This record gives sequence, structure tokens and C-alpha cells, in this order.
Amino acid sequence: MFKNKVVIVTGASSGIGAETALAFARKGANVVITYKENKTGADEISEKILALGSKTLVLQADLMLESDAKNVVEKTKQEFGKLDILVNNAGRYIDGDEWNGNADIWTKSLQQNLVSVMSMSKYVIEIFQQQKSGVIVNISSRYCADGQYDALAYAAAKAGVVNITQAYAKLLAPFGRANTVSPGAVNTGYWLRAPKEELEKNLANIPSGKLVEPEEVAEKVLFLASDESSDINGQNIFLDGSMI
Repeated sequence: MFKNKVVIVTGASSGIGAETALAFARKGANVVITYKENKTGADEISEKILALGSKTLVLQADLMLESDAKNVVEKTKQEFGKLDILVNNAGRYIDGDEWNGNADIWTKSLQQNLVSVMSMSKYVIEIFQQQKSGVIVNISSRYCADGQYDALAYAAAKAGVVNITQAYAKLLAPFGRANTVSPGAVNTGYWLRAPKEELEKNLANIPSGKLVEPEEVAEKVLFLASDESSDINGQNIFLDGSMI
């Protein structure tokens, strides 16, 4: 399905990003994975991709810095000569991001979860316009749909991701596409470490009764990046177990 396609997956050293990178590699894609701090995790994913018979490139990047985003895209083009798919996965909740929080934390959260997506997309779309082809899949969050006073800037940033994805969809429409996947509580990262009481409280608000698995998110990303979804553009797919 993705034989010899070139894919960038940001934040691919663990969790959703790692599973997405591996899923693409299993389908024959060559995968560029970025990481900010977890070099060990990124190297492990790289080894697994190579074992699957695909090529890979591991790049350290702080995507809050536009220069790092530009460098990732330039090195991808130098290494592979093209770029077919961008998955903007990198981002996270920052402690203290609350309604009465610190403005510096709000700014950092917006930079990490929204501006980083804009920077990566900016340089990738330039290549897509030259090629007259390309697909973007952005990872947002179920929080994009309603305000969260205890994750104020994070939720606002994820809503922004959905909005800019719709803008990119219009920009790419003559030859490419852009869509968003918005997961709810995923069985990775924070939820693997969450206290039992907090986990049970949140599961009570999920009619499906379970957390979303990273592999399930990866499946939806691959679908939106494939020709099977060629008629889907500018859409946001929720993957949250019908979370209340």
C-alpha cells in the first residue's frame, strides 16, 4: 500500500508515534522519525523499521523551533529525494496548564502542540506543491471539542490543530489532502502511569469501557494517508470510545 513512500512521523520514539512509524514500515514505507529527548526509544524503533526491510532516518528535533522543523524537512528531501506523507504527532500536555496557570506554560503548550504543527506543515507543503502530491495527517485530541479548564492551552492548541488542518486541506485540495485524528484516552504515556483511582474515574466516562490502543490510532492514520480515503479531506475523526 505504501511501498517506497516516504513518511515523516514526528514524536515517534514512543506511543502513538512509534506505532504509526512501525505500521507504515510494515506496509513498505520508508520512515523518518523525529524525537526530542528519547534517543533510546527512537533508535529502538529505527532498528525495528530496518528489520522490516524499510529505510529510516532518525532526527533529533525540538519542533518548537522553526529552524529544527525546516532542518527535518530538508534532510528528508536530501536523503530520499521526495516526501509523500507527514504525520504531525509530536506534542504533549504540560503540567500547570490550567485556567489560573502561568502564561509562560500556556505559551510553551501552544508552541509545542500547535506552532510546531504549523512549522512542519509549512515546509512540507512547499515540497508537496512542487510535487503536486502529498498528504498530511495531524494528531489532535478529543479535547479539541470542548474546553478544559485543567488543560487550558493544550485543549485550545488541539482545537487549533483541527482548524489549521481544514485550511491545509483547502490549500492542498487540487492534488493532496489533510485530515485529523482526535484520540481520547490512549493506553500510553500518562495513562500507563495514572493512579488506579484516576484511571477508573475516566473509564467511567467512556461507554466502550476501555482505553484506545496506540495501534488503533495508527490504523486510522494509515487509512487517512492511503488512496482508500482519497475522497476524505479536511475532516476530523474522533477515536475516543464515545467518551462523555
